[in-house]
Amino acid sequence: MKKYVLAIALMLSILGSQAQTKSVPNATADKPTDEEQSLAKDYFSQVMGVALSATSNVKLFQFVYDWVGTPYRFGGNSKKGIDCSAFTKQLYTNVFNLTIKRNSRDIFSMVSPVGKDDLKEGDLVFFKIHSRSISHVGIYLGAGRFAHASMKGVAISNLDDPYYNRYFYKGGRLLDVFKEQLEKSSDVQ
Repeated sequence: MKKYVLAIALMLSILGSQAQTKSVPNATADKPTDEEQSLAKDYFSQVMGVALSATSNVKLFQFVYDWVGTPYRFGGNSKKGIDCSAFTKQLYTNVFNLTIKRNSRDIFSMVSPVGKDDLKEGDLVFFKIHSRSISHVGIYLGAGRFAHASMKGVAISNLDDPYYNRYFYKGGRLLDVFKEQLEKSSDVQ
């Protein structure tokens, strides 16, 4: 509840400052100002526990924030229920404008492995939970935190948590070859 009150207060303050300062319509009204970006970064860094300096992609953090609390449903791909790979796929589509594969093992085939210490915001994290093969995927946010659709729903967790540390397999960064193919296919459509 506190999260929603803070979000509403933040949005109202932004809208209020816009209403007070704008007298002539501006062509760049759709683009957030530097001050609004800074406020959003500060807010998301506090809510998600990621250092302000690590919060460079506000769109990523807004997407995650909008989905936190969505229930888990195996095979689901909506706000009514979603699984880890569908959440990851939707995030990549909406935030990075890239369409990736649908299950965690197939997604892993599209990345170059990255060590835990080399992860960057937006990288993927893969887990082998009670399995010999990859069974879970999430998106790295920075400061050891990642977003994912867990059995408890969409959440932000820490890679250093004993449970996730135990089952962590590898990080991954989308291969440039796939990025180029995905960008070309989206240009054709």
